[in-house]
Amino acid sequence: MLGAGLRGSGRVLLAGLRWAVEQRFDVVNLSLSTSKAEFVAVLRELTDSAYFGRTLLVAAAHNSAVDSFPWRFASVVSVGSHAGGDAREFFYNATPPVEFFARGIHVDVAWRDGGEKKASGNSFATPHVAGLAALVLGKHPGLTPFQLKTVLYLTASNVEGRL
Repeated sequence: MLGAGLRGSGRVLLAGLRWAVEQRFDVVNLSLSTSKAEFVAVLRELTDSAYFGRTLLVAAAHNSAVDSFPWRFASVVSVGSHAGGDAREFFYNATPPVEFFARGIHVDVAWRDGGEKKASGNSFATPHVAGLAALVLGKHPGLTPFQLKTVLYLTASNVEGRL
């Protein structure tokens, strides 16, 4: 749960992620991260457990040049934003650490008290990639996170010889 200033606690992040992994969700969208070193080891354990337990974690890269996690872990699909208008257009990034870029600039989002607003940032791009991953899994439910990452790569708008 986010509090004042749309900030939350690392402990709540860990508890929520642990619950999602235990429930064996297929895809988890993480439009958040932590820069607190005290949570990194446990977060790495959880993300690896998710990966090997067949849960794909899709995480927003930090919007600033800050070391934060879990988006930097190899077991996670990391996402940054681009300004395109097509919700299904996404790009593979050949120069990590961010793996993919999706629509995340001036996106209409639901807001407090039933309202809407335009928002920008990697947190708004990440659900696009998570949704695409869920669509792929809907057609091919046996894919592992490794295979799903490969499908995302092969279907990215800028990859030659796409499927």
